[in-house]
Amino acid sequence: DDFTKEGIKRWSFYRYQQKLNNIYKVLMAVGGWEPPAVVGFCELEHRKVLEDLISKTPLRKFGYEVVYEESPDRRGIDVGMIYRPSKFKCLSHEAIRVDFPFDAYLKTRDVLHVQGQVLGRDTLSVFVNHWPSRWGGQAKSEPKRVYVASLVRQRIDELYQQQPSLKAIVMGDMNDHADNKSLVETLRARGEHAEVQPGDLYNYMHALGKNWQLGSHKYQGHWGTLDHIIVTEPLLNEPRPNALKAAADGAHIFAARFLLEEDTRHLGLQPYRTYAGPRFIGGFSDHLPIYVDLLYNEIRQRIE
Repeated sequence: DDFTKEGIKRWSFYRYQQKLNNIYKVLMAVGGWEPPAVVGFCELEHRKVLEDLISKTPLRKFGYEVVYEESPDRRGIDVGMIYRPSKFKCLSHEAIRVDFPFDAYLKTRDVLHVQGQVLGRDTLSVFVNHWPSRWGGQAKSEPKRVYVASLVRQRIDELYQQQPSLKAIVMGDMNDHADNKSLVETLRARGEHAEVQPGDLYNYMHALGKNWQLGSHKYQGHWGTLDHIIVTEPLLNEPRPNALKAAADGAHIFAARFLLEEDTRHLGLQPYRTYAGPRFIGGFSDHLPIYVDLLYNEIRQRIE
């Protein structure tokens, strides 16, 4: 109800349209000459917001299509994905439902798993995530994220059994850092390239998380990286020159200056947000976008 005309945030059609246009600007800026082939989103209220994004902004000329499933999250927010059929053909998708065994009444976002084909050749799995928040403290809330990580790991293991050369990307807001239990122990996402063994995953954001001057978000004056792009070992170490692989220079935090504003309280810069508490300031997001380049026959595709 906060995001209604009478709610505390005084949401309106004008503000909604401005938000859509802001997201369009970000996607074009990230993509350079053209927008990304695949884009994952967190904190969506309804499928319609993605449909409006791809049909009521200049993105409409790129022919994006939507993958979305309604989840039982108590706040009504979901994850979703858009893709360009000319680059990525959606073959199937599923919503991985999260039912906590230790709390039957607790509801959170599904994990969206999409399988597709890149440029008519390699098959790629994409997992879009938004894990439970740290509300109540990191230690108290950690079991929730560990459990969601276990569901993602279980699905990846099933896919590995069917296809040992599985190429997959796990992306989204995990609400944990790269060295936390959910990512390191449960998901088995390694932070060093040399440590990645068959069956493991590689977390590109581990190295970026060491940069105290920049992260994907800023909390109480400190940059951090709760958003991650993680890839399977075959996608990372693909030896064939004519097959899909993740770029050697890895994932990136897109920190264009127009996405930042002055941090008057803690100095430096911070993400230029849509709201500061209940006050509308018209920015983009409290998180910066992250992306990874996938290479295929010298053609660069971006997944975000």
